[in-house]
Amino acid sequence: MAGPDKDAPRVLVIGSANIDISVSVDRLPAPGETVLGGDSLECWGGKGANQALAALRAGARVRFVSATGDDPAGAAYRRRLLSEGLQRRGLLTVPGATGTALIIVDGAGRNQIAVSPGANARLTPRLMGQDKAKSNGILEYGDAVLAQLEIPAASVIAAFRSAKRRGAVTILNPAPAPGPLPPKLIQLADVIVPNEIEAAALAGGGVPRSEAGLLRICRALLKKGAGSVVLTAGARGALLHGKGEIAWLRPPGGIRVADTTGAGDVFSGALAASLAEGATLKNAVRFAVAASALSVRKKGAQEGIPGRRVIREALRRTLWEPVMRG
Repeated sequence: MAGPDKDAPRVLVIGSANIDISVSVDRLPAPGETVLGGDSLECWGGKGANQALAALRAGARVRFVSATGDDPAGAAYRRRLLSEGLQRRGLLTVPGATGTALIIVDGAGRNQIAVSPGANARLTPRLMGQDKAKSNGILEYGDAVLAQLEIPAASVIAAFRSAKRRGAVTILNPAPAPGPLPPKLIQLADVIVPNEIEAAALAGGGVPRSEAGLLRICRALLKKGAGSVVLTAGARGALLHGKGEIAWLRPPGGIRVADTTGAGDVFSGALAASLAEGATLKNAVRFAVAASALSVRKKGAQEGIPGRRVIREALRRTLWEPVMRG
């Protein structure tokens, strides 16, 4: 597949690549409960790979810095990423197994996910050459740099420091959220993009049920040093709490949900592509909301990632709702 043209905005994504094994069930199991499901489905996934492909399909040139194993799954995944148009540089191979995610999806498209990191845990600064006096430059790329937390935090910090040195925008999707993050990591993020559960874990409280509660969490993350917060809220869209503006971006209606797996990753990838292109944060969030909404129409984290033309057609159906300051 041909990639974007040479004048397209450039995005560096550093993160995970997993093999996703998913099972459809009528309802998600309670703790200790076994439920019967349909046939298992094996797909390509991993937050980093999902976000890299989302940025690519949204129109950016993308370098994806990742680690897959020297097993057959890793070799197949690297071939897949190259065939999609991602750069060869950054696709690293390490001894051992490629990461795996186990996913359960219910009839409403909601999911539960458990991840075995595998090779992702070995994507360290040393592997990327960042421990050397003269690094190999693998991170020296991009007008925007996007990262998640399925890889070591030290590697994300290295990527963000590299971005700051050359004036690139940094975007952190703090997923999975292990609880409080290293303060330096939040301070290096120009934009932090959690969902409601992740935001609550980072802020150190329960998941809020009201808009006022969501705003309190956003303010708490801003006080910790984040530049702006974009809180994703599923079918409700995204809440932007930035410098001088607070607003909801609502998704287009009339979209039939098949699977929400990877919708947040599509949001982050599209956001990075739009910011790399020079869009304002408000317009980049609108673009990301449209892309994420479109992605849920197909099963699988990557199968439903929309292209730039389709996203732009959906933009006029997104809504901008300013939030009154209390």
